[in-house]
Amino acid sequence: MLEARNVTFGYDAKPIVKDINLTIKPGGITVLIGPSGTGKTTLLRCLALLEQPQSGEICIDDACYRYPWVPGQAFTPPWPKLTTVFQQLFLWPHLTLRENILLPVKLQNKADNDHQLDALIEAFDMQDFIDRYPNEASLGQRQRVALARALMLKPSYLLLDEITSALDVEQIAKILSYLKQLRGQNIGIFIITHLLGFARHAADQVVFMADGGIGESGGPDILKTPKTERLFQFLSVIAAAS
Repeated sequence: MLEARNVTFGYDAKPIVKDINLTIKPGGITVLIGPSGTGKTTLLRCLALLEQPQSGEICIDDACYRYPWVPGQAFTPPWPKLTTVFQQLFLWPHLTLRENILLPVKLQNKADNDHQLDALIEAFDMQDFIDRYPNEASLGQRQRVALARALMLKPSYLLLDEITSALDVEQIAKILSYLKQLRGQNIGIFIITHLLGFARHAADQVVFMADGGIGESGGPDILKTPKTERLFQFLSVIAAAS
């Protein structure tokens, strides 16, 4: 399991993530929703060990990373067992999209898996643009490439930050279908999204975050019958804007 235990992170003594406890199980999809600016991406960066919390613990299966971090303490990187796709995507502009997908595989000295790449190209409808450069592709196309690049590493835990934000309905459905298939491979998936319909259909667990803390969590049914006033308000605002 991937776990956050009493994780707190902030800048200049101002907490952004406050005493978070969260479990992401293998073979399950956890979806994080909440207002903008509430610390969702910061929490994802803590889970990915890209930020050092002021206090708490991040555990990835049998390895636990305790904070505050002690200088000189042994550090075993969890990557690519834990792999992240950020909103910024971070594609190399001088490489084709195909080369971007294959680069991390080569850096990890993993054998090329042409069959896996071909399957991802087909699953994400990338045939028509896979050999273009990033500046020749739309944002939605680049999102699909970034996701495929992460999947080529065969992670045990996959963290996704708004990976469907620029996709149309048909492509969102295909990504959703593929992510559901990954559950059968015992991969633990954590997704930040603002799309409540996607959350409702994707999630085994929905986590609502507000003001830096977890306001409510449970199955997808909490999106229909919230138990807290704060989640009810959030859903009401979304519904009114739809």
